Amino acid sequence: VGMYRGLWRYSSVPDLVSIAKGVTLSILIFIPVLFLFNRLEAIPRTIPLIQWMVLIMMLGAPRLAYRLLRNRFSFLGKPANDAKRIPVLLYGAGDGAEIFIRSSLKTSTLYQPVGILDDNQRTKGVSIHSIPVLGSADNLEKILKRLKSKRAVVPQKIIITDDAALRDNAETIRLLTEKANEYGLSLGRLPDLSELKSLSGGAIPLRPIAIEDLLGRPQIIANVADIAEFLRGKRVIVTGAGGSIGSEIVRQVASFEPASMMLIDSGEHNLYQIDMDVRTRFDNCACIPVLADVRNRDRVFRLFEDYKPHVVFHAAAYKHVPMVEYNPTEGVLTNAIGTMNVADAALACGVEAMVQISTDKAVNPTSIMGATKRIAEAYTQALDISQTGTGQNKHRGTRMMTVRFGNVLGSSGSVVPLFRKQLERGGPLTVTDPDIERFFMTIPEAVGLVLSASAHGLTKSAPRGQIFVLDMGKPVRIVDIARQMIRLAGLRPDKDIEIKFTGLRPGEKMFEELFDSQETLREIGLSGVRAANPRPFDLDALRHTLENMNRYAQDDNVKPMIDEIAKIVPGFNHTSLVQKQNSQQ
Repeated sequence: VGMYRGLWRYSSVPDLVSIAKGVTLSILIFIPVLFLFNRLEAIPRTIPLIQWMVLIMMLGAPRLAYRLLRNRFSFLGKPANDAKRIPVLLYGAGDGAEIFIRSSLKTSTLYQPVGILDDNQRTKGVSIHSIPVLGSADNLEKILKRLKSKRAVVPQKIIITDDAALRDNAETIRLLTEKANEYGLSLGRLPDLSELKSLSGGAIPLRPIAIEDLLGRPQIIANVADIAEFLRGKRVIVTGAGGSIGSEIVRQVASFEPASMMLIDSGEHNLYQIDMDVRTRFDNCACIPVLADVRNRDRVFRLFEDYKPHVVFHAAAYKHVPMVEYNPTEGVLTNAIGTMNVADAALACGVEAMVQISTDKAVNPTSIMGATKRIAEAYTQALDISQTGTGQNKHRGTRMMTVRFGNVLGSSGSVVPLFRKQLERGGPLTVTDPDIERFFMTIPEAVGLVLSASAHGLTKSAPRGQIFVLDMGKPVRIVDIARQMIRLAGLRPDKDIEIKFTGLRPGEKMFEELFDSQETLREIGLSGVRAANPRPFDLDALRHTLENMNRYAQDDNVKPMIDEIAKIVPGFNHTSLVQKQNSQQ
């Protein structure tokens, strides 16, 4: 009956059926033979039944024990490296879920199922390989709360395992997408069931793999109602509109029905791309693409005066730390002087609010990029505080707000696109230091909170001079992201793909900070956002220093320019850069 043809490591129900056939056949032959010898005298009638059960147990138990041993007892629901896996919910209590769960128990997959969603009420309360069916997608909020309170587990992803829903039920997929977005979960799906059944062991690939899987936490959801009130019917300017953050600001603002948007960027290609994207996706949004540099003060003033915006988002900046280290005067002219130009123009035309995008590198900066962003923070803060005066200041209604956050996953020049390219080339993945760590958000998450903080600052009459700081969660080691991306690609870190450590680059720190030790922190009643009150600067002295910095930067005179930076950023020391510039001269 083929009982010994199967490998013990993969023993399953078909092997048990073979054993049952063999044992039954043996008993059926044994009884007549025994009858010929002793007429079955003194043999109880239960003996054949007992013998049948004992044989099945004795033949089946060793196979099961061997398989459990080879699979590290994963049948008991305790897969190896459980703490390193991403907790996920599965949608669909069917074959796809069973195959996925079995794969996760047998192999070191990236995902750890913690529960199943299914709209069939008859499946509620049952389990598949010890993974319970928790309820329908409509009850996702209650399910998430229950998992967090009882099991201290916060799922980060919903994986659709129901092949029929993917194929035939568009309404269910729409609901799952909405629910996932509502609670900050990413959404993935398995390959078709026919492909799943053809896979012979190993981890099952997901399609697509979301960048949010690298966060190590669910995304924070912005307050949509306040943002809509803040932006609907307004004329909006976005500087740096073609960049990673600027382009996402444009997309999200366009979804809230502004009257029109002026997109300002100095790069033709990036500006063309975001302009075409908005025109394609938002038919009713009037966009005005403008090629301009924020360093050109007269041009900026003319644009603002002609357009008369209500809200300005200032995202134009040089952000790559090593690049700005090699070109310090360019960093000063764009990040510091460019911000001064935009802020002054916004104030002159009486905008309702200007929102400046800042970075965690502005806290205790060790680089030119970080120092120039700290100066930009100081200038907008001083302008905002100055609007509380009386009498001569006719623009006292203008709000100047700064939103500070850390790195964004997937932005141009960040580690994720770099690692992707290195993975495509077969490695190695380059990391500066094994212990270097950063705060991370996704681009949509960061921009959503920027808009939410801005709306809060304007509509809730928040105190002036404060900097909104996004809650980035815990910092993440860059090497852990590298290993995670290798696993997402279905490969093994340090075996299939090497990770190479290259050393810190100019201006880089081992870790970043979201707050300065001298900043006063407070909660503002807005999820995902806190406020900091840095030491304010005298506006006139600040302007005088910026004018000096502009003059020195225009002349490419680095040493006195850095001396001026140190007047605004206490303790900033960049003698190595000055020495390098002098040696090059």
